[in-house]
Amino acid sequence: SGAATLRLRSLADPNENFINMRLLLKILMLASVWSAGIAAASAAENPRPFVIPELKSWHGGEGRFVPTEDMRIVYPSGDETLERVARMLADDCAEMFGFRPAIAAGRGGRGDVSLAVKADKELGDEGYAVAISGKRVDVKAPTAKGVYWATRTLLQMAEQSDDRSLPCGEVRDWPDYAVRGLMIDCGRKFIPLHFLQDYVKILAYYKMNTLQIHLNDNGFKQYFEDDWNKTYAAFRLESEIYPDLTARDGSYSKREFIDLQKLAEERFVEIIPEIDAPAHTLAFSHYDPQLGSKEYGMDHLDLFNPATYEFLDGLFKEYLSGDNPVFRGPRVHIGTDEYSNKDKAVVEKFREFTDRYIRLVESYGKQACVWGALTHAAGETPVKSENVVMNAWYNGYADPREMVRQGYKLISIPDGYLYIVPAAGYYYDYLNCRMLYDKWTPAHVGAEVFEERAPAILGGMFAVWNDHVGNGISTKDIHDRLFPGVQTLAVKMWTGATVTTPYDEFDVRRKALSEAPGVNQAGRIGRGGGLVYSQAAVDAGSGTPHREIGYGYRVEFDIVGADEERGTALFSSPDAVFYLSDPVRGMMGFSRDGYLNTFSYRVREGEKANIAIEGDNRSTRLYVNGELKEEMNIQTRYFNEGKSKMRYVRTLVFPLEKAGGFRSKVSNLKVYDLNGAE
Repeated sequence: SGAATLRLRSLADPNENFINMRLLLKILMLASVWSAGIAAASAAENPRPFVIPELKSWHGGEGRFVPTEDMRIVYPSGDETLERVARMLADDCAEMFGFRPAIAAGRGGRGDVSLAVKADKELGDEGYAVAISGKRVDVKAPTAKGVYWATRTLLQMAEQSDDRSLPCGEVRDWPDYAVRGLMIDCGRKFIPLHFLQDYVKILAYYKMNTLQIHLNDNGFKQYFEDDWNKTYAAFRLESEIYPDLTARDGSYSKREFIDLQKLAEERFVEIIPEIDAPAHTLAFSHYDPQLGSKEYGMDHLDLFNPATYEFLDGLFKEYLSGDNPVFRGPRVHIGTDEYSNKDKAVVEKFREFTDRYIRLVESYGKQACVWGALTHAAGETPVKSENVVMNAWYNGYADPREMVRQGYKLISIPDGYLYIVPAAGYYYDYLNCRMLYDKWTPAHVGAEVFEERAPAILGGMFAVWNDHVGNGISTKDIHDRLFPGVQTLAVKMWTGATVTTPYDEFDVRRKALSEAPGVNQAGRIGRGGGLVYSQAAVDAGSGTPHREIGYGYRVEFDIVGADEERGTALFSSPDAVFYLSDPVRGMMGFSRDGYLNTFSYRVREGEKANIAIEGDNRSTRLYVNGELKEEMNIQTRYFNEGKSKMRYVRTLVFPLEKAGGFRSKVSNLKVYDLNGAE
């Protein structure tokens, strides 16, 4: 400082006595030591750890906390919720790292991870604080939910270290937005229960807290001979009052759906069930044709028919009434998008319909959610807005500023940014994650931009719509599209506009993180590329340690052919079968998600060959003796006398879990991860 400079000048004055010169030297020595100490301390501070979403606040310490065999996870005595969080953390450690810490009630000590609920206004409902020293880890949050999110941060830190250690330092972290979610269209494509269960876990691992399940929808008539009676439609939930309503090609029992919600509740994820009406309702008019509109199409309910209301009242009552309703959570979505507005009378009837089912849902103690449509359906009939949540998806259908003025709370889900429609050729096949990471937050509702953390913006979602029924897309293809979006949007919905990690760094480092404890939908084997598994001989009925290998793979083996019966599998998993002899033509091929794709090749009896199958997210290729025999890529298929076309996808995540009952001799199995390979 200036004062110190003047003092040093005084001390250095040759007119001063000798003792001042000694004092000057001492000060300079102390300054040198202090400066060196600051530099050393700065060098020793741990940098901000990479986790998703990015931490709001980090103060680095020195050293690391290294877990030991006697590490415990400690929770307050008598706190059953934190006991459950502690048990889940121990289970996750066992799943991810191969060791299960003990859990204990009481006070934490040296070597422990201690969990506690403690009031802290700054952290809100979901924030948390973590103090990591070389001796212990202390987690504190205002709620058990915040404690659970903190354990996700600890797991992500640990999985990036070979010894599962944690960098010493202090974390304070909280979300900018209360709703951080994903919507999955299960109506047009059946999404198996185990996939939804995995996605609950994936969302939770990245601190996303909402999963909206779109339970009914239908395909487009032009792909079904322009005939509503032939057009695909499905309602996915068991109904006892309308038993023929439930789709026969895939559905959830009431018990399964309740258990899915319980799984989500344990992980602080809310499931919002959606029954979409009065459009997208062909499943309802297939069940009872009098419900369909003759004027606007059978995928629209007839809003002037009393039978429509009798039917829907009964359906909602079935899932919302009683002490233990099927729809367990605090919110229920009633749809209300994309109905015709060409006639004023029908617009007013649509508004009356919307208001009726908002109030019906509320009568069962739930908060109603709707798709934004009330600019498209502007009219005089009042529609309740207080305490109603609106998915703001397209500003032409619902002007967001006007909806806020009317009193709605918005979930930002703009279609031009956040809609995935696999292989359709419109909206996004894969999200533009770079653009979203660099520019989007939930405050951006299409072209309308609100202030960050505006009270009317509850948060954001993104969506996968399976518009093109029958296009060959598998759940593995859906996951391949969704997971980068989960990682990217988890950041933007939690950290908002304050992200500091550059996208290029984020995009590299995100790939080192797991999908979630015990979840591997992508079928990754190991962390590196090249040869990831081999087996000298493959016996019929045997197994491998791996369920499957994901996109960017090569599976190679030698075979001496036998006369195989049709339907003979080489390998299978719960999601797919690869055939030596497919059930229809007796050729090599594969089935998954109800689709069968076959090559024009089979191994003849007595033939010796080297077979290789390569697959990525666009095609599946068969090689015989090193020569490309056939490639199944994305086809274009034509409908309606060539007036309509659809892309058809023939991809395969290769199954490895169980060998089939083949007679052929299979040997020298080699499985390669080609990702990153030259």
